[in-house]
Amino acid sequence: MNDLQRLMNEQPWVADQGDGTYKNPILHADYSDPDVIRVGEDFYMTASSFGHIPGLPILHSQDLVNWKLINHAIPKMNLDGYEVPQHGNGVWAPSFRYHEGKFWIFYGDPDVGIMMTTAEDPAGEWTPLHMVKEGKGLIDTCPFWDEDGQAYLIHAYAQSRSGIKHKLRICKMSADGKRLLDEGQIVYDGTESHPTLEGPKLYKRNGYYYIFAPAGGVATGWQTIFRSTTIWGPYEDKIVLHQGQTSVNGPHQGGWVELESGESWFVHFQDKGAYGRVVHLQPVEWVEDWPLMGERREGERIGEPVLTYKKPDVGGVFPIQVPATSDEFDQAKLGLQWQWQTNPQEDWYSLRTHSSQIRLHAVSKYQQLSLYDAPHLLLQKFPAPEFEVAVSFDASGLQEDDFAGLIVFGYRYAYLGLRKSDLGLASKSLTLFMAQGDADGEEELWSVAVEEITDVILKVKVVEAAQCSYSYSLNGSNYQAIPIEPFVASEGRWVGAKVGMFCSGEARGFVDVDWFQVSK
Repeated sequence: MNDLQRLMNEQPWVADQGDGTYKNPILHADYSDPDVIRVGEDFYMTASSFGHIPGLPILHSQDLVNWKLINHAIPKMNLDGYEVPQHGNGVWAPSFRYHEGKFWIFYGDPDVGIMMTTAEDPAGEWTPLHMVKEGKGLIDTCPFWDEDGQAYLIHAYAQSRSGIKHKLRICKMSADGKRLLDEGQIVYDGTESHPTLEGPKLYKRNGYYYIFAPAGGVATGWQTIFRSTTIWGPYEDKIVLHQGQTSVNGPHQGGWVELESGESWFVHFQDKGAYGRVVHLQPVEWVEDWPLMGERREGERIGEPVLTYKKPDVGGVFPIQVPATSDEFDQAKLGLQWQWQTNPQEDWYSLRTHSSQIRLHAVSKYQQLSLYDAPHLLLQKFPAPEFEVAVSFDASGLQEDDFAGLIVFGYRYAYLGLRKSDLGLASKSLTLFMAQGDADGEEELWSVAVEEITDVILKVKVVEAAQCSYSYSLNGSNYQAIPIEPFVASEGRWVGAKVGMFCSGEARGFVDVDWFQVSK
């Protein structure tokens, strides 16, 4: 078996088909509002991370199809409020740029203002977040440095915070990206023809200024291009990508790159509900200085998303890879696939207690009705339409009424848990139980007492339509299905469902996790 066959057999989603073609989405995971840049022979991508920490993921590719998660620009949020979950708040629609030998990321926090960070090495340390402009509702920001040295910034508005919608504004900006120089002006009002106009990216090509911007809403929108011979407009508009007759709803909002080979490509998202906003790659053809995306049916003027296509011409063939999911916990730091609901505390976990294990310490629920606002959930993105997760728990460290589990999390959540309880059984007795909950509370649906067992494997199988079935093994081979109806996962606030693990309780017990395996 060659490496490609092995990867195809092991990984639940691989975009590269190994024959010079790829399939969409290139990332079947919730990297929403993606932006991409090319620096020499390398491509880099970032995406919205909202309130999850670490934030601002940095992905790297050499061919736009095979991606590796290499860093986060925000290891810990240095703004107030991140001791509690910030569902749907935080990092909205970042833009990624390379200028004057540095990498730049700008984003709008709808409750704070326009933020910026830079790095000389995208895989290294990023500067602390800098406030470019304070203000509520300033979102979807993108910088632009013109050929004469003047810098600009374009952004949209969050109506929920500002009362403004459908409009794009451009302001002059200092060359160091640290402050706006004026109040700018509205360069396009999409109220009539492009409602919910947002997510702008500003480029210049062949004498035209281009604004690539989505409109029409997250799940149902289209990609619009605006162009002008001056940065202040007036701007012509053209819709260049929509769902058409395909199954890819709302194909829009992303970034454009031009290759050394002359090819152009556009990365964008599709909203797939519980699976989040997954990432697609579209070919771009320039016709009369308009970028036309995807493929056009005969007689049609607007492109539709491709489902499979030849890979970009990057001058070589590169290894097939996908972002990490499984974890053996054999490194000194958590894998980059993991995120917390808040800034993590040092006493929540340890990777130093045992070799190749993570110890999750029981964290208080703070009198919460449910786990919805629990800060200490250790989660990662759904990686595919169908997959399995199995986790090996050593529960011997749990104290009475501590509990730990394997959780699928969104607006609604469900978990298969282990609870140390005084049931008059042996000292190592556990209760296996199934619970579901949301922001309003939690209920237990099933339980069974297990004597003299501390090592348990918990498993969840996810199939199409995000149906989740749980099972467990007490001997490492035979699995018992939980006898209740499958749980249907839901998205969270602006994010897809996540899967992960936790340990809760008042007694400061713990569980040791030997491995977390994601498979087909």
